[in-house]
Amino acid sequence: MEKLYNNIILEDNFMALPNDGNPDDSTVPYLKNPPDVIDVTVGRQLFVDRFLVEETDLETEYHQPKKFEGNPVLKAEKPWEMISAPGAAPLSGGVWYDEQDKIYKMWYHAGWYGTLSYATSTDGIHWERPDVGVVPGTNKIFDFQGYDFDNDHLNDVNYLCADTTTVWIDNDGPKDERYKLLLRCPGGEWNALGGAGCVVAVSHDGIHFRDFRLTSKTGDKSTMFYNPFRKKWVYSIRAGWGKSRMRRYRECDNYLDGAAWKDEEAPLWLTIDEWDKEHPYINFRPQLYNVDAVGYESLMLGFFQIMYGPENDITNRYGVPKITDLQFMYSRDGYHFSRPCRKSAIPSSMGEGTWDRGYVQSTGGAVIIHGDELWIYYAGFAGDPAFASTAADKDPHIIPGPYHNAATGLAKMRRDGFVSLNGKGSLLTRKLIFHGKETLHINADGFVQAELLDADGTVLAVSNPFCGDSTNQKLEFENFSVTSLNNKPIRIRFHVEGKLYAFGFADANGEFGGARAAGVAE
Repeated sequence: MEKLYNNIILEDNFMALPNDGNPDDSTVPYLKNPPDVIDVTVGRQLFVDRFLVEETDLETEYHQPKKFEGNPVLKAEKPWEMISAPGAAPLSGGVWYDEQDKIYKMWYHAGWYGTLSYATSTDGIHWERPDVGVVPGTNKIFDFQGYDFDNDHLNDVNYLCADTTTVWIDNDGPKDERYKLLLRCPGGEWNALGGAGCVVAVSHDGIHFRDFRLTSKTGDKSTMFYNPFRKKWVYSIRAGWGKSRMRRYRECDNYLDGAAWKDEEAPLWLTIDEWDKEHPYINFRPQLYNVDAVGYESLMLGFFQIMYGPENDITNRYGVPKITDLQFMYSRDGYHFSRPCRKSAIPSSMGEGTWDRGYVQSTGGAVIIHGDELWIYYAGFAGDPAFASTAADKDPHIIPGPYHNAATGLAKMRRDGFVSLNGKGSLLTRKLIFHGKETLHINADGFVQAELLDADGTVLAVSNPFCGDSTNQKLEFENFSVTSLNNKPIRIRFHVEGKLYAFGFADANGEFGGARAAGVAE
């Protein structure tokens, strides 16, 4: 057994069964049987599930990000972004705010099945393509020029083309391995790796990678992420489960050494369930297409990319992309994820002439913390009916229309703003404990007052009321120090008239000590 940062006990056999994230939380062990006392020392505490809640008469509201009006923020413009089909989008790639270099960084696909390229930005909106020196005059990470089935360079890692990638900024690791790469070449005869799966590598600068290794067998759309709470690297592996897509789970302590695994070391993990319904306009049983995840504050935040169809034979016929949407998913142990809301967080527009008509995909890193907002980058495809299957059938080198015109967009939402508890009423937490903290803060819109109670329910202190809109409001207590409650089980009763999104205990520097997602841009 492993005791986690929040006092959840992770059993030795926690990977024994797949986790489908039922909305009633019936398959999530820590929601069925929460700890007697929950440790809230790490990060802001979000109400994305009922883990923290003993009782409440407030109503749950699930929120969606708002797509940026200036989308797309990156689209195909350069010759190498026209390889096979126009595109400039991370699939899953990576979009980060590098807190060390104080700049936004993006790793994206140039063209369809083109090579990995690199862009930077000072504001997260306007992106530049620096000459990185690999191919003079371009921002290409690898020197892949385009499909040539007789090209011996396809067996050289310096010429890798990409089907799916993840680039991760590892702030916990050695400086000369700060950037981690997973790259999967296209399948079949185009696979430079002979169909084996992915390559993994490390880099000191995110441009020049080294120590390339092959993973064990993977499907396309396989990705990876880091669990900062358990210090584990996780390979999110696409596999088949009957006639449906699903994911296998492989965790390891060392990123490179863990890239090879036996089947039993990558058990079945995530798939769709009975609560995933068909799209009303598409007669297709939905499937899980991809999973990206990141540590955010006190939990693991994930994107469940759900495919509503149709399959390639239909989309190719018309030259339009298949429909995939992104749903939020949450975990407090890093393995069992819940999806309490099955409404799309970032949907395909499905509109003719729109840049993100379909095939919406998340990015490596998932979310950047940008002041009072969360910035979420994603890929979308417009498609091109001019390259329907009739045109592609005449020339095998023509990429069908669904894969044309990929671009990168941005969606924004309130910090911690995934779920709010609304109305006029109260919320009583379960028993909580924290260490090394001095102040209580809330994320709320409206009126909030907090009572601090001991483990038996006796009121110890009542805060001054707050009335306003703030993502980080310190609550004041007259003649009482929150510091006196360190290492003691307590409860909090919040009186609310409005919306309560989160709370947290901060240290003397005002820090919550939570996971920083894909960087914090203040």
